[in-house]
Amino acid sequence: MNGLELSRAFYEECGRPMLEREFPALLPQLAVGLCGSGSECFGYDDEISRDHDFEPGFCIFLPDENTIGRRDEFLLERAYAKLPKTFRGISREILLPVGGNRHGVLRTEAFFRRTVGSPDGILNVEQWLTLPEQALAEATNGALFFDSRGEVTRIRDALRYFPEDVRRKRLAGQLLLMGQAGQYNYPRCLAHGEGAAARLAIHEFVRAALSALFLLCRRYQPYYKWCFRALRELPEAAELAQPLETLLTGGGTAEVERVAAAVAALTCAQQLSDIVDNELERHAYAVNDRVRDASIRNLHILATV
Repeated sequence: MNGLELSRAFYEECGRPMLEREFPALLPQLAVGLCGSGSECFGYDDEISRDHDFEPGFCIFLPDENTIGRRDEFLLERAYAKLPKTFRGISREILLPVGGNRHGVLRTEAFFRRTVGSPDGILNVEQWLTLPEQALAEATNGALFFDSRGEVTRIRDALRYFPEDVRRKRLAGQLLLMGQAGQYNYPRCLAHGEGAAARLAIHEFVRAALSALFLLCRRYQPYYKWCFRALRELPEAAELAQPLETLLTGGGTAEVERVAAAVAALTCAQQLSDIVDNELERHAYAVNDRVRDASIRNLHILATV
């Protein structure tokens, strides 16, 4: 049983009966689920990751104080704290986890302000262009078990993925970095005898390639330590995990060109470019030219990276 399944079971067996018994009048205003930071919110937890910040727990999302006041918030917090201290052999945290409270009673607006900087999930163009993808992933991952008002669901749906022009602008920047680092600077560094600089170029290529692939697959890229795990779950791009891993451990030009060709093909398949070769710098500018909003298109091509 992974952490998300454990959370749902803890809610169904312990949390929901408590809420129905002690807070029937508040139930129509609440949402319950598990999302945010932590490997369990992505379904990536295992025995190793459970050495910290892992417990049976869930989030109870409250609307603003005009709807549910501080006294009711306090009573909910106290009732949540009284839930069983162990569940299915796993103990609940006694101290606050690293990075602050992840479970228990949370104000909806505070959660989304912390993750994406907006209490209602409404983002302006600058925020969409500059927010780290991992923050958006944390705001939309996991699952809701109950949402009577639909407010949390609505916000998560609004944040589900980038507006198309933002996706294209971000993709254009990553394609340019891929071309510069892997197809241009890597072989030149080798020719100069700069082995260390060549490896840095490869690392830049891999980082940009990962970002480009998540953008092409329309999925937020998670925190870097889960990138390859998540990449292997993308049907359109899973086969590229192996050459990208090889590049990080000693691969070279053959792997660069294999990845570049696949990324160029995905880009063209989505009609974001009509360039017929695999020169990613040319594809980058083709994608940028297809950004419809001129105010976004005319930003520097690397404005989002």
